[in-house]
Amino acid sequence: MIIGIVNEYVEAIIRLVVLGSKGHEQEVDVVVDTGFDGSLSLPPAIIAALGLTYRQRGRAILADGSETVFNIYEGIVNWDGQPRRIKVDDADADPLLGMELLYGYELKIEVVEGGSVIINLLSKPKAVA
Repeated sequence: MIIGIVNEYVEAIIRLVVLGSKGHEQEVDVVVDTGFDGSLSLPPAIIAALGLTYRQRGRAILADGSETVFNIYEGIVNWDGQPRRIKVDDADADPLLGMELLYGYELKIEVVEGGSVIINLLSKPKAVA
């Protein structure tokens, strides 16, 4: 189980430990973003501090319809007590947790300031249609 809280801006926040090269690690508060289909986005300064490995370029269409190009890195997060290798998108914004990392889990949010955010492993994930 992963537990977080709803902040004063009514954002669902959880804390992740992101592992980098040479034993570097950093705790990062991330906003749960169900409109983001990737795993995790981090600002360039955190990516550089962790020494994450560059993998490729990516493209995305943003909510306002504009297109953006960004770098994609490889990282490891401590996810539900286990290390998990993921793609990390470079975004000069608040860190975001996306649907790819949430796949196979149930997300419950009490949408009030100070409300709880609970992420639980599904006993049997449903297949994607």
